[in-house]
Amino acid sequence: MLKIIGVRFKSVGKVYYFDPQGKDVKQGDKVIVETARGVECGEVAVADREIDESTFNNPIKPIIRIATDDDMKRIERNKAKEKEAFRICEAKIAAHKLNMNLIDVECTFDNNKLLFYFTAENRVDFRELVKDLASVFRTRIELRQIGVRDEAKMLGGLGVCGQPFCCCRFLGDFQPVSIKMAKEQGLSLNPTKISGTCGRLMCCLKYEQDAYEDLLKTTPKQGAIVKTTSGRGVVEEVNLITGKLRVKLDNNDTVATFDKKEVEVIKDSVIRIDKNEMKALKSLEGK
Repeated sequence: MLKIIGVRFKSVGKVYYFDPQGKDVKQGDKVIVETARGVECGEVAVADREIDESTFNNPIKPIIRIATDDDMKRIERNKAKEKEAFRICEAKIAAHKLNMNLIDVECTFDNNKLLFYFTAENRVDFRELVKDLASVFRTRIELRQIGVRDEAKMLGGLGVCGQPFCCCRFLGDFQPVSIKMAKEQGLSLNPTKISGTCGRLMCCLKYEQDAYEDLLKTTPKQGAIVKTTSGRGVVEEVNLITGKLRVKLDNNDTVATFDKKEVEVIKDSVIRIDKNEMKALKSLEGK
């Protein structure tokens, strides 16, 4: 068995595991560790835990130390450097007339690298920009083009529900979201109603999907032929959450409301998405 701790480098980010080296490390502590991009300071998200060493393919790196007061002062200096780097980079982008939008700047704990995150509609030739930035900061420069979902996660904001964005509140990784999910959840396929501030499908469609799939197993779909207490009819409208069905009756063409438990399915229907509709909305599924 191996004792590990989980460390997170962003407020809502992926958790990486390290060996605490016998140190008494608590959740919320800051620790200095070596990562693929250099020495970094992260926050302990998972306290001491014993696991089977064979579950990890790669060796677990040890932490370097628990962050000291000097380390925290260095982090504050790095934050000031990031703000200055952001201002300078924006000026350089304007000078080179590059069609890109700077989103964020990160300085590694050891000051060996500055990372600039940006969005752009197309590929950008930023080689001259990198040279300019390297001459100013005398350190390694890396520019990373990110998608609109990553931009929303970095900048934050409020969703249509009035709550802070899920991506910057608790979602560590983005999961694929599809138009099919919106259709199965009975939502209007209106881009403004099913997309978030980032312009892509709302992340909540994904983590609510399992519940809707369970409901669909026990609920007749729109177009299903059912037998009711008032006779046979066709389901015209379905409310998956309440289990209520609006059924057009064959005997008198009236529409009545029934609970799904009150009807017997003679022939169920299938949820279909129009090909042209799918093609028009496909861009909402991207990153």
